[in-house]
This record gives sequence, structure tokens and C-alpha cells, in this order.
Amino acid sequence: MITKDIDTITPAEQSLPVADEPPQRLHKGRRAWDEAPRWQIYLPLGIYLVFTLVPFYWILLFALRPTGSTSLVPWPMTFEHFDKVWNDRSFGTYFENSVYVGLATLFMTTLVALAGGYALARFDFRIKRAFMLALLCSQFVPGALLLVPLFQIFAELQMINSLGSVIIAETVFQLPLSMILISGFIRNVPYTLEEAAWVDGCNRFTGFRVVVLPLLRPGLIAVGSFAFVHSWNHFLFALMFLSNQEKQTIPVGLNSLMSADSVDLGALAAGGIVAAVPVVIVFAFIQKWLITGFSAGAVKG
Repeated sequence: MITKDIDTITPAEQSLPVADEPPQRLHKGRRAWDEAPRWQIYLPLGIYLVFTLVPFYWILLFALRPTGSTSLVPWPMTFEHFDKVWNDRSFGTYFENSVYVGLATLFMTTLVALAGGYALARFDFRIKRAFMLALLCSQFVPGALLLVPLFQIFAELQMINSLGSVIIAETVFQLPLSMILISGFIRNVPYTLEEAAWVDGCNRFTGFRVVVLPLLRPGLIAVGSFAFVHSWNHFLFALMFLSNQEKQTIPVGLNSLMSADSVDLGALAAGGIVAAVPVVIVFAFIQKWLITGFSAGAVKG
């Protein structure tokens, strides 16, 4: 490298701009002491994934491999267990009853929770705080404690062994949490939007239907999906209120596959898959709305 003595530099050379030093290369990502080794991230995730997927694989293994096989791979694959539970064990009827109970519970819970949640969010009355406290306290009451009074009520109404009794019981059980979620979501909708609709000539119901209701879609989907899944999986009410086999739901049908002497593992695994697949499909399509609805409904307005 050619260097030049400082005393020999001319004034013209001194006036030339000095080139900036090349910038040091910045490390990509976070700082070194904040970065964890990759194995510390992937190892716990891998362990969690194994504990999550192995039970599902085990169910598929028993459902798809032939009876008496001990292979760890479902080959040759067979669907005899699915045919057995769907036709011989009346799982087709159980499936229809569960769909009917789930959709009816979804509709009734969403409708009543929407009306009650709007009242809690938009109106002030004397016992409002006491009513909210009662709703919260009702979540600590287990469903088993409601069996005796509900059974007596339905017996007086001659609704025992009717799907309507299960629908009403599931709706009553789901209403407190659903109403709290809907009221929290309505509080996040500016009240000025409704006032603007009133100025334009809408009454309260029309303003709610035109302005507020479209903004409640994530919350309604969250509440409705929660009510549907809970009624789909709930075992206790269907077991106590339904004695006729043609009226039973999938959880009761799964219980009927287990006897005191033996358990048909293949049929039980196939029935479990039949019960789980619709719920998985529902959550796969509504997971975006579900997360948005629950997070928005949980925020205090």
C-alpha cells in the first residue's frame, strides 16, 4: 500500500472528502445472547408433537388393521370396523342425533346469548353487577349437580327420552359463558354507530341488525362453535335423559361399545374417529374466526 506523509499533503488534497469506512456486517436476527440454540427449541416441540400424535396414530392403527393383528403398521388396511360401528352398532343414527342436538344447541345458545349480551352491554340496571356475578359463579357449578332438578322438570313436562330435553339442558349449561363473551364483544362496537343509524331513521332493532350484527360475526362464530362442540362431546345429559337407543348420541354410543367382559378395541377406535372427524373439520375451517372472537370477547370495552 502506498502511503503519503502528512506534511506532504497539499491543501487541495486535504479538501477532498474522506471516504466512509465500510459498515460492519450486522448479525441477522436477534442478539447473540438472546438467541437460543436450535436444539433447545426443536427438542421440546418434538417431544410435544410425539405425545400429541402417537395417540392419534394408535387410534388409526386399531381402526384400520384387521382384528387379531399385532402389526404396528395398518397393513393390510381394512374398513371392517367402520362398517361394523356404522351399520351393526347404529352409529349412523347416533351421528344424525348428535348433529341435530349440536345444531339446535348452537342456534338456541347464539340467539339467547345475543339478546342477553346486548342487554348487558348497552343497558344499565340495578342488578346488573349482581347478575354478572351470578353468571360467573354459575361456571363453578358442575353439570352433575343439575341432573336431579333437570330430570324432575323434564319428567313433569313429559320430555324424558326426547332430544329436546338434551337441547334445553345443553343450552342452559352454555348460556352464562356465551352471554359474557357476546357482551364483551358488543362493548367493542362503538355506540356512536348505532346512534348514527337512529339519526338516519332506524329503530333500535333495525340499527342493531344493520350496523352491529355484521361486526359480531367472529364473536358469533366463536360462541356457536363452542356450543356445538360441547354439545357434540357431552355425555352426561344424553345418558341420563335418553333411554331409547334410537334417540342416543355418539358419546353414549361409544360407551355402549364397552362391556364388563370385553372391549372391542377396533370398533371403539373406529367410533372414536367417526366422533372426532366432524369436530376437526369444523375447527379447521373456523379457527381464524374462533381465535378472533374469543380474544375480542375477552377484552373489556
